[in-house]
Amino acid sequence: MKKQIIKREEIYDLYWYFAYERQNIFIKKKNGEKAPWTNDKILQEYKFCNTYRVNDRVSQYLIKHVIYNGKKYSAKDMIFRIILFKLFNKESTWELLENEVGDITLDNFNFNTYSKILKRAIKNGQSIYNDAYISCANKVFGYDRKHDNHFALLNKMFLDDKIYNDILHCNSMKEAFEILKSYPLIGNFLAYQLVTDINYSDVVNFKENEFTIVGPGSERGIKKCFISTGNLSKEEIIKYMYDHQEEEFKRLGYDFQRIDCRPLQLIDCQGLFCEIDKYCREASPNLKSNRKKIKKRYIAKKDPIEYFYPPKWKINKVTLDK
Repeated sequence: MKKQIIKREEIYDLYWYFAYERQNIFIKKKNGEKAPWTNDKILQEYKFCNTYRVNDRVSQYLIKHVIYNGKKYSAKDMIFRIILFKLFNKESTWELLENEVGDITLDNFNFNTYSKILKRAIKNGQSIYNDAYISCANKVFGYDRKHDNHFALLNKMFLDDKIYNDILHCNSMKEAFEILKSYPLIGNFLAYQLVTDINYSDVVNFKENEFTIVGPGSERGIKKCFISTGNLSKEEIIKYMYDHQEEEFKRLGYDFQRIDCRPLQLIDCQGLFCEIDKYCREASPNLKSNRKKIKKRYIAKKDPIEYFYPPKWKINKVTLDK
């Protein structure tokens, strides 16, 4: 017997409100307007990711400095650069390595050299990992230091297994995801982030919306938006949001401003569930959750971002579709 989806209507509608209002904040900041960019006290006070994942600061850094920095890289170097960056997911760590070893390629990757650079940074009190999401930290390769296990992982992936050959022969995002998640220290969520970032480059051209994976934060958000997901899996719920976005914005009277003609992608709909989980900790604290508070308060960054998108999307010098 087919079970019906049962929405928690107030929170379900908040999902679309959040997507709309967070995008409005992005546009106002991008256009140089002064704060506050919203009357929403929660959005004023706390830090939230952008409606479109690609507009987040770390994604923009990856695209502009790791992938499209004006230099030409082989496919194997490009995949290596992306995965190395994403294991730490921190601009300052990338710049630290780059300042010490020069242009980062597979040929100049050396476990001992890279390890010494980061050990010295840690000793000097520098944080080398972004805490936006916590990457797996077990000692599967036998090292006490988390970063040494990650460098050992890169050794296995690229020097032993030549993973780039396997990824380049994949016909779909899901195939590449399965290869990535087969490695130690890479779970479902990280594998999905990695394959999404590799797909920003021009060495592969997977269909973006053929596949998605639910992260732990997104799962919490889904539980808040839906009393029951019926017979649909969590991934199918994300696809449901993707398929119904236009009608829902219209139903609620939100003139959602896209990036050019791009609707929200599956990765964005997935991320929005994570953000609505956070938002509801203040907006609807009565909802049960193992997370009670929003960790980070909003602190304005002084350096503005000049937004740049993968050229294959053909949306640079972006216009907003009204």
